[in-house]
Amino acid sequence: MKNIRNFCIIAHIDHGKSTLADRLLQTTGTISDREMQNQALDDMDLERERGITIKSHAIQMNYKHEGQDYILNLIDTPGHVDFSYEVSRSIAACEGALLIVDASQGIEAQTISNLYLAIEHDLEIIPILNKMDLPGAMPEEVSDQIIELLGCKMEDIIQASGKTGLGVDKILDAIINRVPAPKGDESAPLQAMIFDSVFNPFRGIIAYFRVRNGVLKKGDKIKFFNTGRDYNADEIGVLKINPSLHPRNEIKAGDVGYIISGIKQANEVKVGDTITLFDNPCQESIKGFEDVKPMVFAGIYPVDTEDYEELRYSMEKLQLNDSSLVFEPESSAALGFGFRCGFLGMLHMEIIQERLEREFNMTVITTVPNVSYYAYMKKDVDVRLIVNNPSELPDPSGMDRIEEPYIKAQVITKSEYVGAIMTLCIEKRGELRNQVYLTQDRVELTFEMPLAEIVFDFYDRLKSVSRGYASFDYHPVGYKESDLVKMDLLLNAEQVDALSALVHRSNAFNLGKKLCLKLKELIPRQQFEIPVQAAIGAKIIARETIKALRKDVTAKCYGGDISRKRKLLEKQKEGKKRMRQVGRVEIPQDAFMAILKLND
Repeated sequence: MKNIRNFCIIAHIDHGKSTLADRLLQTTGTISDREMQNQALDDMDLERERGITIKSHAIQMNYKHEGQDYILNLIDTPGHVDFSYEVSRSIAACEGALLIVDASQGIEAQTISNLYLAIEHDLEIIPILNKMDLPGAMPEEVSDQIIELLGCKMEDIIQASGKTGLGVDKILDAIINRVPAPKGDESAPLQAMIFDSVFNPFRGIIAYFRVRNGVLKKGDKIKFFNTGRDYNADEIGVLKINPSLHPRNEIKAGDVGYIISGIKQANEVKVGDTITLFDNPCQESIKGFEDVKPMVFAGIYPVDTEDYEELRYSMEKLQLNDSSLVFEPESSAALGFGFRCGFLGMLHMEIIQERLEREFNMTVITTVPNVSYYAYMKKDVDVRLIVNNPSELPDPSGMDRIEEPYIKAQVITKSEYVGAIMTLCIEKRGELRNQVYLTQDRVELTFEMPLAEIVFDFYDRLKSVSRGYASFDYHPVGYKESDLVKMDLLLNAEQVDALSALVHRSNAFNLGKKLCLKLKELIPRQQFEIPVQAAIGAKIIARETIKALRKDVTAKCYGGDISRKRKLLEKQKEGKKRMRQVGRVEIPQDAFMAILKLND
């Protein structure tokens, strides 16, 4: 066990951790130059296209150091704020972390929040200054930021470049010399923590785990501690590249491996669960694991209602590879049957939608994202109703108050953009709580604001007002009372429940006006006139009219008496009126997504 090192890589999005992981794989000879490709650990097309890591990936490397053979288990993690849940799982399975900071950009918000996660788990942190080959690198300045944050010495910081391979040997030496070997007792009952799972269509669910105590042998009868179910360990092994699964006969304490036991159901494998032996179980499960909390809720509906069962199947398969996705069935008057899904954030929602289309050929309609609120009634003030969907909101006359979730948001930016960012946050009902200058021109702003306000276009607008120089991170701080109203949208006097939203009273009029204008552009003209209205209760607060397509019925009446033309026009008017009574308005998919981009 003394020759095993378990470590993960943490960094802000785009600081070059996947590239650096590629160099580590190449230097240790885990992957040959012939098989090498950029972002070797990212196996989804989507990850390569967008240049981001969506899922954590574990891999084992063998390295010879001073005549000794070492086993290095690396877990590469995502850097975007939406996927911090993946990061927390990876951190729980390691003893050390490489903290990568871009030498040209400095420390950003996600770097700090992931660092705090690692410190909470008592990980040994190795700071690395990446992208040293760039002409815009500022090593002295960024090193000072790292020293201030970590309290380390200048010589502890390793200067490296993922592109050129500079400093990779030093990183490997630091992992061996500074990261502690895993502790564990091989003679104790088996205790292993599941930190990830993937679905294989031929073999069922493959669970990745880290053994704390004991030994797991092939063919052992195992039990999952929290779900209480038992299985046989049909195949166990370690994770490599090409092929990624290397079977072994036993995996001992301190090592990371995979297990295949023919499980087909997603809900049977809980990430964070403890694997133990059926005959000789451990006394308690491994702690340090929390349930995922979805932040953003949206409805996902099949375009064709007949595809409902297929969509359910696709979502279940997706959930195996992404345990942070939660969903439950719901129905809508406008869209039929579908699912109410919980996501970690807007990027997560976009990724899920894209994966449904690519991996399962499912075209879906996504409704307006929202968050969950608490409603308290006048009759029974102690009873709290959870409102996930605006249509579930009880009658306002019997309601005592509504509470909405608040978050603590941290924004790190250059000092020249502070004014613009403050204006944006205050417009989004945020309150400035703290302002700290990290260096002369880098500021950390802390706001308290409603989660519902950042669900829409906050992240995009933050990037544009700061020209891409602001980084953002948030965590929930609880619920507060707010003056919220339900805003409905009426099309041709029919309410479209999929477009309803809970908004703050002060913001309702502006939002209603913008929404009506946007829908007027997007909904195609029909044979009859369509009024588009935004309403709070029975009060209409905004209206736009989509004009009817008119056929020139008087074209054949040239010259002659005006009454003949009038008669034809009256007849046409009657027809339009009748059409409007029976006509249904089809809403295009862009209309549902348009609400997210109201300020464009």
